Amino acid sequence: MSLYQLGAVTIDTRPFNAEGADRDASADFAVKPLIGSMPGREFMGEGDDELKITGQLLPSKVGGLSELEALHGFRRGGQRLPVMRGDGRMLGWFVITSISERHTDLNRDGVGFLVGYTISMFRTSPEGASPAIIGSLLSLFGALA
Repeated sequence: MSLYQLGAVTIDTRPFNAEGADRDASADFAVKPLIGSMPGREFMGEGDDELKITGQLLPSKVGGLSELEALHGFRRGGQRLPVMRGDGRMLGWFVITSISERHTDLNRDGVGFLVGYTISMFRTSPEGASPAIIGSLLSLFGALA
C-alpha cells in the first residue's frame, strides 16, 4: 500500500516519501444584498480544492529524484492526474500548479543530501486527461489484482 498515488507516481515510505498533506476545499456563493437584513448567499457550486503534499528525500541514500522529476514533467505538460490516497479513496483529478524544492547539505554533484519538497495541486475535471496516464494506471491496477 502507498501513502498517495499521483498518476503513475507512487508516494510511499521509500524511495519517494511524504511527511504531510494539507487540503483546503471551498464552496462558492453569490452574495445578494438584502434591505434590512444580512446579505443572502446563493450556492454556486464547488470552489477550489487544493492539495499540498510535503516531504523530504535522501537522494544519495534511497533515491526519489526520478519521481520528483516525473512530477515536474506532469507540471510542465499541464497533465491532469488522478490522485488516490493510501486508504484507496480516489480524491479526484488534479493538476500540479507548483513544486518547490529545498536542497541542503549539497553533495559534490550539487544535489542536496536532504531535499525537502512541496507539491501544490488543484482539483480539476478529468476532461482532457492524457490517455497514456489512464493506460498506465489501468496496467498498475491490473498488476495489483
